[in-house]
Amino acid sequence: MGPVGHALGVPIDPARPDDDAPEDHNDAADDRSLRELDDLRDREELRTRYYGLLQELRVVIPGVQVLLAFLLTAPFAQRFEDLDDRGRTLYAVALLTALAAVISLLAPTVMHRLGDRRARRARLQWSIRLMLVGLAFLSVSLLSATWCVSRLVWGPEAGEGAVIGGGVLLLALWVALPVMLLRRGPASA
Repeated sequence: MGPVGHALGVPIDPARPDDDAPEDHNDAADDRSLRELDDLRDREELRTRYYGLLQELRVVIPGVQVLLAFLLTAPFAQRFEDLDDRGRTLYAVALLTALAAVISLLAPTVMHRLGDRRARRARLQWSIRLMLVGLAFLSVSLLSATWCVSRLVWGPEAGEGAVIGGGVLLLALWVALPVMLLRRGPASA
């Protein structure tokens, strides 16, 4: 099976070993892509990568949960009634994509507990995919919530400016920077 995803034409394999891993964990399996690892023979490497992914999710999930909690309480705020049809649509998009992000980002933990323990590589592949999907949902939720709130507070033009600025920043830091670092390789850091 090929790389997990592509961005800007550059193959991305988020299952590759973490460059920040301790040096004493530097065996031959560390340099192999996920598709080259075997469930039985490379059991420890797959376990290490899976636990690394779960650690990354522990950092992301609380923020997504706070966003969802905010969105769930927003209709009870006094000014929610001031939203026009477009604002309500943006709110619905933000709410539903935040919900989808939470579900997608929690799925690897559920698979860790309920999935077949012998299908290590498949669990890791699906967990990486679900994390990327969750981050995509999160980006849509962040931008639509920003648009919804900023148009209500500052007006439609400022709302569009805020979402365009946020979108550019998101693309720069979540897509362009990782792709640039991937193209340059480890020697450029």
